[in-house]
Amino acid sequence: MAELSYDYVVVGGGSAGCVVTQRLVQAGHSVLLLEAGPKDDTLYVRMPATFVRVIGTERTWLYETEPQAAAAGRRMTVPQGRTLGGGSSVNAMVYIRGTARDYDEWAAQGCTGWGWSDVLPVFKRAERNQRLSEPLHGVDGPLAVSDTRYRHPLSLAFVRAAQEVGLPYNHDFNGAEQRGVGFYQTTTRDGERGSTAAAYLAQVLGNASLQVVTGAQVQRVLMQGGEATGVAYRVGDAAETTVLARREVILAAGALASPKLLMLSGIGPGAALQAHGIALVRDLPGVGENYQDHLEVPVYGRAREPISLLGQDRGLQALAHGAQWLAFRTGLLSSNVVECGGFVDTDGSGRADVQFHVLPTLVGDVGRDPPAGHGLTINPCFLQPRSRGSVRLRSADPAAPIVFDGGYLREQADVDTLLRGVQLARRILRAPSLRALLSEEIAPGRDEHVPDSALEAHVRAFAKTVYHPSCTCRMGTDDAAVLDPQLRVRGVGRLRVCDASVMPTIPRGNTNAPTIMIAERCADFLLADAR
Repeated sequence: MAELSYDYVVVGGGSAGCVVTQRLVQAGHSVLLLEAGPKDDTLYVRMPATFVRVIGTERTWLYETEPQAAAAGRRMTVPQGRTLGGGSSVNAMVYIRGTARDYDEWAAQGCTGWGWSDVLPVFKRAERNQRLSEPLHGVDGPLAVSDTRYRHPLSLAFVRAAQEVGLPYNHDFNGAEQRGVGFYQTTTRDGERGSTAAAYLAQVLGNASLQVVTGAQVQRVLMQGGEATGVAYRVGDAAETTVLARREVILAAGALASPKLLMLSGIGPGAALQAHGIALVRDLPGVGENYQDHLEVPVYGRAREPISLLGQDRGLQALAHGAQWLAFRTGLLSSNVVECGGFVDTDGSGRADVQFHVLPTLVGDVGRDPPAGHGLTINPCFLQPRSRGSVRLRSADPAAPIVFDGGYLREQADVDTLLRGVQLARRILRAPSLRALLSEEIAPGRDEHVPDSALEAHVRAFAKTVYHPSCTCRMGTDDAAVLDPQLRVRGVGRLRVCDASVMPTIPRGNTNAPTIMIAERCADFLLADAR
Protein backbone atom coordinates (compact mmCIF):
# COMPACT_ATOMS: atom_id res chain seq x y z
CA MET A 1 0.00 0.00 0.00
CA ALA A 2 1.37 3.41 -0.99
CA GLU A 3 2.33 5.77 1.83
CA LEU A 4 0.15 8.80 2.29
CA SER A 5 1.73 12.11 1.34
CA TYR A 6 0.90 15.76 1.86
CA ASP A 7 2.54 19.01 0.87
CA TYR A 8 3.28 19.73 4.54
CA VAL A 9 3.19 17.75 7.77
CA VAL A 10 2.73 19.87 10.92
CA VAL A 11 3.60 18.20 14.22
CA GLY A 12 1.65 19.75 17.10
CA GLY A 13 -1.80 21.33 16.95
CA GLY A 14 -1.13 24.03 19.54
CA SER A 15 -0.90 27.81 19.46
CA ALA A 16 1.60 27.74 16.60
CA GLY A 17 0.52 24.59 14.77
CA CYS A 18 -3.07 25.74 14.26
CA VAL A 19 -1.89 29.07 12.86
CA VAL A 20 0.62 27.73 10.35
CA THR A 21 -1.81 24.98 9.29
CA GLN A 22 -4.61 27.44 8.57
CA ARG A 23 -2.35 29.74 6.55
CA LEU A 24 -1.00 26.86 4.45
CA VAL A 25 -4.44 25.36 3.76
CA GLN A 26 -5.88 28.77 2.88
CA ALA A 27 -3.08 29.15 0.34
CA GLY A 28 -4.14 25.92 -1.37
CA HIS A 29 -1.66 23.41 0.07
CA SER A 30 -2.46 20.00 1.52
CA VAL A 31 -1.58 19.61 5.21
CA LEU A 32 -1.54 16.79 7.73
CA LEU A 33 -1.81 18.15 11.30
CA LEU A 34 -0.81 15.70 14.03
CA GLU A 35 -1.84 16.44 17.64
CA ALA A 36 -0.97 14.15 20.56
CA GLY A 37 -4.00 15.12 22.62
CA PRO A 38 -7.77 15.03 22.04
CA LYS A 39 -10.00 17.61 20.41
CA ASP A 40 -10.79 20.83 22.27
CA ASP A 41 -14.47 19.87 22.53
CA THR A 42 -15.18 20.56 26.19
CA LEU A 43 -16.99 23.44 27.83
CA TYR A 44 -14.09 23.80 30.27
CA VAL A 45 -11.95 25.00 27.34
CA ARG A 46 -14.60 27.35 25.96
CA MET A 47 -15.52 28.92 29.33
CA PRO A 48 -12.67 31.32 30.17
CA ALA A 49 -12.77 30.89 33.96
CA THR A 50 -12.67 27.08 33.98
CA PHE A 51 -9.19 26.57 32.50
CA VAL A 52 -7.96 25.45 35.93
CA ARG A 53 -10.17 22.37 35.53
CA VAL A 54 -8.22 21.35 32.42
CA ILE A 55 -4.74 21.47 33.99
CA GLY A 56 -3.75 17.94 34.95
CA THR A 57 -6.28 16.21 32.68
CA GLU A 58 -5.67 14.35 29.41
CA ARG A 59 -5.55 17.78 27.72
CA THR A 60 -2.23 18.74 29.32
CA TRP A 61 1.25 17.32 29.59
CA LEU A 62 2.76 17.59 33.06
CA TYR A 63 6.51 17.83 32.51
CA GLU A 64 8.56 17.33 35.66
CA THR A 65 12.05 18.70 36.17
CA GLU A 66 14.98 17.01 37.81
CA PRO A 67 15.40 18.17 41.44
CA GLN A 68 16.25 21.88 41.37
CA ALA A 69 19.06 22.47 43.83
CA ALA A 70 18.55 26.25 43.94
CA ALA A 71 14.79 25.88 44.46
CA ALA A 72 14.90 23.95 47.74
CA GLY A 73 15.66 20.70 45.91
CA ARG A 74 12.13 20.51 44.53
CA ARG A 75 10.99 18.81 41.35
CA MET A 76 8.95 21.44 39.55
CA THR A 77 6.06 20.80 37.18
CA VAL A 78 5.52 22.61 33.87
CA PRO A 79 2.04 21.98 32.42
CA GLN A 80 1.73 22.29 28.62
CA GLY A 81 -1.28 22.10 26.33
CA ARG A 82 -2.12 18.68 24.89
CA THR A 83 -5.23 19.38 22.81
CA LEU A 84 -6.14 21.28 19.68
CA GLY A 85 -5.19 24.87 20.40
CA GLY A 86 -2.45 23.72 22.79
CA GLY A 87 -1.48 26.37 25.29
CA SER A 88 -4.06 28.77 23.87
CA SER A 89 -6.78 26.27 24.90
CA VAL A 90 -5.61 25.88 28.51
CA ASN A 91 -3.91 29.17 29.43
CA ALA A 92 -5.19 32.28 31.22
CA MET A 93 -5.65 34.05 27.85
CA VAL A 94 -3.49 37.08 28.77
CA TYR A 95 -2.53 38.94 25.58
CA ILE A 96 0.98 40.38 25.92
CA ARG A 97 3.51 40.86 23.12
CA GLY A 98 6.61 41.99 25.01
CA THR A 99 8.37 45.25 24.20
CA ALA A 100 9.87 46.72 21.04
CA ARG A 101 13.36 46.42 22.54
CA ASP A 102 12.86 42.67 23.10
CA TYR A 103 12.62 42.14 19.35
CA ASP A 104 15.29 44.66 18.42
CA GLU A 105 17.55 42.64 20.73
CA TRP A 106 16.59 39.48 18.85
CA ALA A 107 17.77 41.15 15.65
CA ALA A 108 20.98 42.28 17.35
CA GLN A 109 21.62 38.65 18.38
CA GLY A 110 21.66 37.61 14.73
CA CYS A 111 17.94 37.01 14.14
CA THR A 112 17.84 39.06 10.96
CA GLY A 113 14.34 40.23 10.08
CA TRP A 114 12.98 39.87 13.63
CA GLY A 115 13.29 43.48 14.83
CA TRP A 116 10.27 45.40 16.09
CA SER A 117 9.62 47.01 12.71
CA ASP A 118 9.51 43.50 11.20
CA VAL A 119 7.22 41.84 13.75
CA LEU A 120 4.79 44.66 14.59
CA PRO A 121 2.95 44.36 11.24
CA VAL A 122 2.59 40.62 11.87
CA PHE A 123 1.17 41.14 15.38
CA LYS A 124 -1.32 43.60 13.88
CA ARG A 125 -2.26 41.29 11.01
CA ALA A 126 -3.14 38.52 13.47
CA GLU A 127 -5.11 40.73 15.86
CA ARG A 128 -8.78 41.67 16.02
CA ASN A 129 -8.83 44.11 18.92
CA GLN A 130 -12.15 45.09 20.44
CA ARG A 131 -11.03 48.50 21.78
CA LEU A 132 -7.67 49.52 20.30
CA SER A 133 -6.52 50.25 16.76
CA GLU A 134 -3.74 52.10 14.92
CA PRO A 135 -0.89 52.70 15.15
CA LEU A 136 -0.07 49.65 17.30
CA HIS A 137 -3.09 47.34 17.02
CA GLY A 138 -4.99 45.44 14.36
CA VAL A 139 -8.75 45.09 14.04
CA ASP A 140 -9.25 42.63 11.14
CA GLY A 141 -7.21 39.55 12.09
CA PRO A 142 -8.48 36.14 13.22
CA LEU A 143 -7.24 36.44 16.84
CA ALA A 144 -9.84 38.15 19.02
CA VAL A 145 -8.37 40.41 21.71
CA SER A 146 -10.80 42.01 24.13
CA ASP A 147 -11.39 43.43 27.59
CA THR A 148 -12.85 40.92 30.01
CA ARG A 149 -16.58 41.21 30.65
CA TYR A 150 -16.22 40.58 34.38
CA ARG A 151 -13.95 42.19 36.96
CA HIS A 152 -13.76 40.83 40.48
CA PRO A 153 -13.84 43.26 43.44
CA LEU A 154 -10.41 42.03 44.57
CA SER A 155 -8.97 42.69 41.10
CA LEU A 156 -10.38 46.20 41.11
CA ALA A 157 -8.95 46.77 44.58
CA PHE A 158 -5.47 45.59 43.51
CA VAL A 159 -5.35 48.06 40.62
CA ARG A 160 -6.33 50.92 42.95
CA ALA A 161 -3.90 49.78 45.67
CA ALA A 162 -0.99 49.60 43.21
CA GLN A 163 -1.67 53.20 42.21
CA GLU A 164 -1.74 54.13 45.91
CA VAL A 165 1.89 52.98 46.27
CA GLY A 166 2.91 55.07 43.26
CA LEU A 167 2.55 52.80 40.21
CA PRO A 168 0.93 54.47 37.18
CA TYR A 169 -2.25 53.15 35.59
CA ASN A 170 -1.77 51.65 32.11
CA HIS A 171 -4.72 50.94 29.84
CA ASP A 172 -2.62 49.11 27.19
CA PHE A 173 0.37 46.95 28.16
CA ASN A 174 1.03 46.47 24.43
CA GLY A 175 1.17 50.20 23.79
CA ALA A 176 4.08 52.62 23.63
CA GLU A 177 4.88 51.99 27.33
CA GLN A 178 4.61 48.59 29.01
CA ARG A 179 5.12 49.73 32.59
CA GLY A 180 2.18 50.37 34.90
CA VAL A 181 -0.77 48.48 36.39
CA GLY A 182 -4.20 47.75 35.01
CA PHE A 183 -6.38 45.08 33.45
CA TYR A 184 -5.11 42.59 30.90
CA GLN A 185 -6.66 42.27 27.50
CA THR A 186 -7.38 38.63 26.72
CA THR A 187 -7.72 36.30 23.76
CA THR A 188 -11.48 36.05 24.21
CA ARG A 189 -14.40 36.88 21.94
CA ASP A 190 -17.93 37.58 23.19
CA GLY A 191 -17.21 36.06 26.60
CA GLU A 192 -15.68 32.87 25.16
CA ARG A 193 -12.06 31.67 24.85
CA GLY A 194 -10.48 32.48 21.49
CA SER A 195 -7.83 29.77 21.14
CA THR A 196 -5.95 29.34 17.87
CA ALA A 197 -8.06 26.20 17.32
CA ALA A 198 -11.18 28.40 17.42
CA ALA A 199 -9.70 31.48 15.75
CA TYR A 200 -7.59 29.84 13.02
CA LEU A 201 -8.04 26.10 12.61
CA ALA A 202 -11.85 26.18 12.67
CA GLN A 203 -11.81 28.26 9.48
CA VAL A 204 -10.34 25.37 7.47
CA LEU A 205 -11.59 22.23 9.26
CA GLY A 206 -13.96 21.34 6.42
CA ASN A 207 -11.33 21.81 3.73
CA ALA A 208 -10.53 18.68 1.71
CA SER A 209 -6.84 19.66 1.73
CA LEU A 210 -6.61 19.27 5.52
CA GLN A 211 -6.34 16.09 7.54
CA VAL A 212 -6.26 16.41 11.34
CA VAL A 213 -5.29 13.39 13.44
CA THR A 214 -5.67 13.68 17.22
CA GLY A 215 -4.17 11.19 19.66
CA ALA A 216 -1.13 10.98 17.36
CA GLN A 217 2.16 10.48 19.16
CA VAL A 218 4.95 11.35 16.73
CA GLN A 219 7.93 9.04 17.09
CA ARG A 220 10.50 10.76 14.87
CA VAL A 221 11.03 12.75 11.70
CA LEU A 222 11.91 10.57 8.71
CA MET A 223 15.25 11.56 7.19
CA GLN A 224 16.86 10.74 3.86
CA GLY A 225 19.94 12.30 2.32
CA GLY A 226 20.17 14.91 5.06
CA GLU A 227 16.63 16.21 4.67
CA ALA A 228 13.23 15.54 6.20
CA THR A 229 10.89 13.40 4.12
CA GLY A 230 8.01 12.82 6.56
CA VAL A 231 7.20 11.55 10.03
CA ALA A 232 6.37 8.32 11.84
CA TYR A 233 3.59 8.35 14.45
CA ARG A 234 1.36 6.09 16.50
CA VAL A 235 -2.25 6.39 17.58
CA GLY A 236 -2.85 4.40 20.76
CA ASP A 237 -1.63 0.83 20.44
CA ALA A 238 -1.94 0.76 16.64
CA ALA A 239 1.03 0.00 14.43
CA GLU A 240 3.36 2.82 13.50
CA THR A 241 2.17 4.95 10.58
CA THR A 242 4.54 6.78 8.25
CA VAL A 243 3.52 9.74 6.11
CA LEU A 244 5.52 11.71 3.58
CA ALA A 245 5.84 15.48 3.18
CA ARG A 246 6.28 16.57 -0.42
CA ARG A 247 7.53 19.99 0.66
CA GLU A 248 8.41 20.33 4.35
CA VAL A 249 7.92 19.05 7.90
CA ILE A 250 7.17 21.68 10.56
CA LEU A 251 7.73 20.89 14.24
CA ALA A 252 5.34 22.94 16.40
CA ALA A 253 5.32 20.68 19.45
CA GLY A 254 6.54 23.26 21.98
CA ALA A 255 9.80 24.08 23.71
CA LEU A 256 9.95 20.76 25.57
CA ALA A 257 8.76 18.38 22.83
CA SER A 258 10.30 19.91 19.68
CA PRO A 259 13.92 19.48 20.84
CA LYS A 260 13.06 15.95 21.96
CA LEU A 261 11.75 15.12 18.47
CA LEU A 262 14.83 16.60 16.82
CA MET A 263 17.07 14.47 19.01
CA LEU A 264 15.01 11.32 18.42
CA SER A 265 15.44 12.03 14.71
CA GLY A 266 19.24 12.22 14.93
CA ILE A 267 19.57 16.01 15.14
CA GLY A 268 21.29 17.37 18.23
CA PRO A 269 24.43 16.90 20.36
CA GLY A 270 26.22 14.12 18.50
CA ALA A 271 27.96 12.23 21.30
CA ALA A 272 24.82 12.18 23.47
CA LEU A 273 22.64 10.86 20.63
CA GLN A 274 25.13 8.17 19.68
CA ALA A 275 25.33 7.10 23.34
CA HIS A 276 21.60 6.34 23.06
CA GLY A 277 22.16 4.37 19.84
CA ILE A 278 20.57 7.05 17.63
CA ALA A 279 22.12 7.44 14.18
CA LEU A 280 23.48 10.97 13.84
CA VAL A 281 22.01 13.04 11.01
CA ARG A 282 23.28 16.46 12.05
CA ASP A 283 25.47 17.41 15.00
CA LEU A 284 23.79 20.48 16.52
CA PRO A 285 24.94 20.87 20.15
CA GLY A 286 22.46 23.71 20.75
CA VAL A 287 19.38 21.49 20.51
CA GLY A 288 17.76 21.40 23.94
CA GLU A 289 20.06 24.04 25.43
CA ASN A 290 19.29 27.68 26.39
CA TYR A 291 16.03 26.74 28.17
CA GLN A 292 14.30 29.81 29.67
CA ASP A 293 11.06 30.30 31.60
CA HIS A 294 9.33 32.86 33.79
CA LEU A 295 9.03 32.08 37.51
CA GLU A 296 6.71 33.77 40.00
CA VAL A 297 6.27 33.68 43.78
CA PRO A 298 2.94 33.93 45.64
CA VAL A 299 2.21 36.65 48.16
CA TYR A 300 -1.04 35.80 49.97
CA GLY A 301 -3.57 38.05 51.69
CA ARG A 302 -6.52 36.89 53.82
CA ALA A 303 -9.93 38.35 52.90
CA ARG A 304 -12.06 39.88 55.65
CA GLU A 305 -15.26 38.52 54.05
CA PRO A 306 -15.88 35.37 51.93
CA ILE A 307 -15.61 37.29 48.65
CA SER A 308 -12.94 35.37 46.71
CA LEU A 309 -13.54 32.70 44.07
CA LEU A 310 -13.39 29.92 46.68
CA GLY A 311 -16.55 27.80 46.50
CA GLN A 312 -17.95 29.52 43.42
CA ASP A 313 -17.52 26.28 41.45
CA ARG A 314 -19.79 24.24 43.73
CA GLY A 315 -23.50 23.86 44.43
CA LEU A 316 -26.17 26.36 43.49
CA GLN A 317 -23.62 29.11 42.88
CA ALA A 318 -21.91 27.02 40.21
CA LEU A 319 -25.25 26.29 38.55
CA ALA A 320 -26.16 29.97 38.53
CA HIS A 321 -22.80 30.98 37.04
CA GLY A 322 -23.08 28.25 34.40
CA ALA A 323 -26.61 29.26 33.44
CA GLN A 324 -25.61 32.92 33.11
CA TRP A 325 -22.64 32.07 30.91
CA LEU A 326 -24.61 29.66 28.70
CA ALA A 327 -27.42 32.18 28.22
CA PHE A 328 -25.51 35.45 27.94
CA ARG A 329 -21.73 34.73 27.91
CA THR A 330 -21.42 37.09 30.88
CA GLY A 331 -20.71 36.82 34.60
CA LEU A 332 -17.96 35.12 36.56
CA LEU A 333 -17.31 32.37 34.00
CA SER A 334 -16.45 34.97 31.35
CA SER A 335 -13.48 36.04 33.52
CA ASN A 336 -9.97 34.82 32.69
CA VAL A 337 -9.35 34.82 36.50
CA VAL A 338 -5.97 36.57 36.01
CA GLU A 339 -7.85 39.77 35.25
CA CYS A 340 -5.26 42.32 36.33
CA GLY A 341 -1.59 42.86 36.96
CA GLY A 342 1.17 45.07 35.71
CA PHE A 343 4.79 45.62 34.76
CA VAL A 344 7.29 47.32 37.06
CA ASP A 345 10.89 48.48 36.86
CA THR A 346 12.34 47.40 40.23
CA ASP A 347 16.05 47.66 39.34
CA GLY A 348 16.13 51.17 37.87
CA SER A 349 17.02 50.00 34.37
CA GLY A 350 14.18 51.92 32.74
CA ARG A 351 12.53 48.64 31.65
CA ALA A 352 10.10 46.36 33.44
CA ASP A 353 11.84 43.45 35.13
CA VAL A 354 8.82 42.23 37.16
CA GLN A 355 5.29 41.36 36.05
CA PHE A 356 2.35 40.83 38.42
CA HIS A 357 -0.27 38.12 37.85
CA VAL A 358 -3.08 38.69 40.35
CA LEU A 359 -5.80 36.18 41.19
CA PRO A 360 -8.88 36.89 43.35
CA THR A 361 -8.44 33.65 45.27
CA LEU A 362 -5.69 31.73 47.08
CA VAL A 363 -3.80 29.60 44.54
CA GLY A 364 -1.25 26.84 45.07
CA ASP A 365 0.69 24.94 42.43
CA VAL A 366 0.64 21.51 40.84
CA GLY A 367 1.01 19.17 43.80
CA ARG A 368 0.78 21.95 46.40
CA ASP A 369 -2.46 23.12 48.00
CA PRO A 370 -3.06 26.83 48.64
CA PRO A 371 -3.66 28.25 52.11
CA ALA A 372 -7.18 27.57 53.36
CA GLY A 373 -9.93 30.14 53.19
CA HIS A 374 -10.71 33.26 51.17
CA GLY A 375 -8.05 35.62 49.94
CA LEU A 376 -5.98 37.21 47.18
CA THR A 377 -2.80 35.96 45.46
CA ILE A 378 -0.30 38.46 44.04
CA ASN A 379 2.34 36.70 41.97
CA PRO A 380 5.42 38.79 41.11
CA CYS A 381 7.26 37.18 38.19
CA PHE A 382 10.71 37.96 36.81
CA LEU A 383 10.76 38.85 33.12
CA GLN A 384 14.38 38.34 32.03
CA PRO A 385 15.75 35.14 33.58
CA ARG A 386 19.51 34.85 33.84
CA SER A 387 19.40 31.14 34.65
CA ARG A 388 19.47 28.62 31.81
CA GLY A 389 18.28 25.02 31.72
CA SER A 390 18.28 22.14 29.27
CA VAL A 391 16.23 19.35 27.69
CA ARG A 392 17.93 16.02 26.95
CA LEU A 393 16.89 12.50 26.03
CA ARG A 394 16.55 9.86 28.71
CA SER A 395 16.68 7.10 26.11
CA ALA A 396 15.95 6.41 22.44
CA ASP A 397 12.39 5.39 23.39
CA PRO A 398 9.97 8.12 22.22
CA ALA A 399 7.67 7.28 25.15
CA ALA A 400 10.38 7.91 27.76
CA PRO A 401 10.16 11.26 29.60
CA ILE A 402 12.87 13.82 28.89
CA VAL A 403 15.70 14.67 31.26
CA PHE A 404 14.51 18.18 32.05
CA ASP A 405 16.68 20.54 34.08
CA GLY A 406 14.96 23.93 34.36
CA GLY A 407 18.09 25.51 35.85
CA TYR A 408 15.65 27.46 38.01
CA LEU A 409 17.09 30.14 40.33
CA ARG A 410 20.62 29.00 39.58
CA GLU A 411 21.63 32.65 39.13
CA GLN A 412 21.33 34.84 42.23
CA ALA A 413 20.14 37.74 40.04
CA ASP A 414 16.87 35.85 39.43
CA VAL A 415 16.32 35.43 43.17
CA ASP A 416 17.11 39.10 43.77
CA THR A 417 14.55 40.19 41.18
CA LEU A 418 11.86 38.02 42.77
CA LEU A 419 12.79 39.43 46.18
CA ARG A 420 12.20 42.97 44.93
CA GLY A 421 8.89 41.85 43.42
CA VAL A 422 7.79 40.22 46.67
CA GLN A 423 8.68 43.33 48.67
CA LEU A 424 6.62 45.50 46.31
CA ALA A 425 3.69 43.05 46.37
CA ARG A 426 3.68 43.18 50.18
CA ARG A 427 3.50 47.01 50.06
CA ILE A 428 0.56 46.84 47.64
CA LEU A 429 -1.18 44.34 49.91
CA ARG A 430 -1.07 46.93 52.73
CA ALA A 431 -2.27 49.91 50.62
CA PRO A 432 -5.66 51.36 51.60
CA SER A 433 -7.83 49.84 48.84
CA LEU A 434 -6.68 46.31 49.64
CA ARG A 435 -6.41 46.84 53.38
CA ALA A 436 -10.15 47.55 53.31
CA LEU A 437 -10.80 44.03 51.97
CA LEU A 438 -7.90 42.05 53.49
CA SER A 439 -7.34 41.41 57.17
CA GLU A 440 -3.73 40.22 57.05
CA GLU A 441 -0.90 38.87 54.97
CA ILE A 442 -0.73 35.07 55.18
CA ALA A 443 2.66 34.57 53.52
CA PRO A 444 5.53 35.19 53.30
CA GLY A 445 4.93 36.83 56.71
CA ARG A 446 2.21 38.37 58.84
CA ASP A 447 4.52 41.07 60.20
CA GLU A 448 5.26 44.04 57.99
CA HIS A 449 9.01 43.68 58.52
CA VAL A 450 10.33 40.28 57.42
CA PRO A 451 14.10 39.78 57.05
CA ASP A 452 15.43 39.38 53.52
CA SER A 453 16.78 35.97 54.47
CA ALA A 454 13.25 34.77 55.26
CA LEU A 455 11.91 36.29 52.02
CA GLU A 456 14.66 34.54 50.04
CA ALA A 457 13.77 31.24 51.70
CA HIS A 458 10.14 31.84 50.65
CA VAL A 459 11.25 32.53 47.07
CA ARG A 460 13.31 29.35 46.84
CA ALA A 461 10.60 27.21 48.46
CA PHE A 462 7.57 28.56 46.60
CA ALA A 463 8.74 29.87 43.20
CA LYS A 464 6.74 28.24 40.42
CA THR A 465 6.67 28.34 36.65
CA VAL A 466 4.32 30.64 34.75
CA TYR A 467 4.20 27.92 32.04
CA HIS A 468 6.35 29.84 29.52
CA PRO A 469 9.03 27.28 28.47
CA SER A 470 11.04 28.63 25.55
CA CYS A 471 14.33 29.07 23.69
CA THR A 472 15.47 25.41 23.36
CA CYS A 473 15.83 25.48 19.54
CA ARG A 474 16.92 29.07 19.21
CA MET A 475 17.33 30.79 15.88
CA GLY A 476 20.35 32.87 14.94
CA THR A 477 23.40 33.07 12.70
CA ASP A 478 26.12 31.89 15.11
CA ASP A 479 27.48 28.35 15.27
CA ALA A 480 25.46 27.45 18.38
CA ALA A 481 22.10 28.41 16.80
CA VAL A 482 19.75 25.52 15.97
CA LEU A 483 17.74 27.38 13.33
CA ASP A 484 18.45 30.08 10.79
CA PRO A 485 16.32 33.26 10.92
CA GLN A 486 13.77 31.64 8.60
CA LEU A 487 13.28 28.86 11.18
CA ARG A 488 15.00 26.19 9.06
CA VAL A 489 17.03 23.61 10.97
CA ARG A 490 20.64 24.45 10.14
CA GLY A 491 22.22 21.93 7.83
CA VAL A 492 19.00 19.91 7.39
CA GLY A 493 16.71 20.27 4.38
CA ARG A 494 12.92 20.64 4.41
CA LEU A 495 12.59 20.87 8.20
CA ARG A 496 11.54 23.89 10.29
CA VAL A 497 10.61 24.53 13.90
CA CYS A 498 7.74 26.88 14.70
CA ASP A 499 6.95 27.44 18.40
CA ALA A 500 8.34 29.17 21.49
CA SER A 501 11.51 27.09 21.28
CA VAL A 502 12.79 29.27 18.41
CA MET A 503 13.11 32.38 20.61
CA PRO A 504 16.72 33.38 21.34
CA THR A 505 15.63 35.08 24.58
CA ILE A 506 12.21 35.08 26.21
CA PRO A 507 10.16 38.30 25.73
CA ARG A 508 9.08 40.42 28.68
CA GLY A 509 5.61 39.00 29.22
CA ASN A 510 3.30 36.10 28.46
CA THR A 511 4.46 34.04 25.49
CA ASN A 512 1.26 33.04 23.67
CA ALA A 513 0.95 36.16 21.49
CA PRO A 514 4.65 36.04 20.46
CA THR A 515 4.25 32.34 19.59
CA ILE A 516 1.30 33.14 17.33
CA MET A 517 3.37 35.87 15.68
CA ILE A 518 6.20 33.37 15.13
CA ALA A 519 3.76 30.97 13.45
CA GLU A 520 2.44 33.73 11.18
CA ARG A 521 6.02 34.50 10.13
CA CYS A 522 6.80 30.81 9.58
CA ALA A 523 3.81 30.57 7.24
CA ASP A 524 5.13 33.60 5.34
CA PHE A 525 8.52 31.91 4.92
CA LEU A 526 6.97 28.62 3.79
CA LEU A 527 4.64 30.26 1.29
CA ALA A 528 7.41 32.46 -0.11
CA ASP A 529 9.58 29.36 -0.69
CA ALA A 530 6.64 27.49 -2.23
CA ARG A 531 6.13 30.30 -4.74
